[in-house]
Amino acid sequence: MANLSQAAHPSLADDIEALGPWFHNLHLPDGTQTAPGHFLGDFPTFKWEQIRDHLPSDLGGWTALDIGCNAGFYSFELARRGARVTGVDHDPHYLRQARWAAGQLGLEPQVRFQEMAVYDLAATAERYDLVLFMGVLYHLRYPLLGLDIVARKVGRRMIFQTLTMPGEEELEPPADVPIDQREVMVEAGWPKMAFIEHRLANDPTNWWAPNHAAVEAMLRSAGLRVLERPGHEIYVCEPGEPREELAGIEAELRAATGLARAKAGSR
Repeated sequence: MANLSQAAHPSLADDIEALGPWFHNLHLPDGTQTAPGHFLGDFPTFKWEQIRDHLPSDLGGWTALDIGCNAGFYSFELARRGARVTGVDHDPHYLRQARWAAGQLGLEPQVRFQEMAVYDLAATAERYDLVLFMGVLYHLRYPLLGLDIVARKVGRRMIFQTLTMPGEEELEPPADVPIDQREVMVEAGWPKMAFIEHRLANDPTNWWAPNHAAVEAMLRSAGLRVLERPGHEIYVCEPGEPREELAGIEAELRAATGLARAKAGSR
């Protein structure tokens, strides 16, 4: 669907149509929008409005990583605040949109886009002042592995968002659960994550829906501290104190990501 501005600029409208379909409704400098009829409304502008005041207005000197960047909406907003941004996505369709939009917005010098899956980040050495990990976790077949990898990339802050299942209750997690007292696990507030075997919202990649308690527990388990919740399903995090139990997962993490084999092969 084209808006009035697109009708006045047929070549721009042609580009947008050729690059479609769009999941991010980007607002271009002349007022043209890439997905004005989005089923969620003006997405992700309304989501950005929930988090923008929880980030520094001046990100000059910061590096940022936008995981699952799609057409680059969040990458562009961070670049406008002065950050040097790397956007990664596994889908070349969205990366073509993002690179085209960066040119339209004049942000090419500040933003670069790479084709990369979450798990590929394990093989990179960079850490970033700011990481956006939004709308990705529930699409991962191995979500805690992905979160463990991402947590190691966070220098100062992470904005995390995921689809959740209903329930805001929380239990104080016990240090240990006796094997014959597992009934506590079905109580409201116990960290739980629903597995979606088939589809949710007609999307076969919606694999998981954690409850709020599970989100907070997984973030803590990955070595992150939740600072605030600016909106529904959104968490602002920072690196926490090193947890003793995390030291024991390094070998498992390296094996799961192929780094152990790569190291052995280099000998």
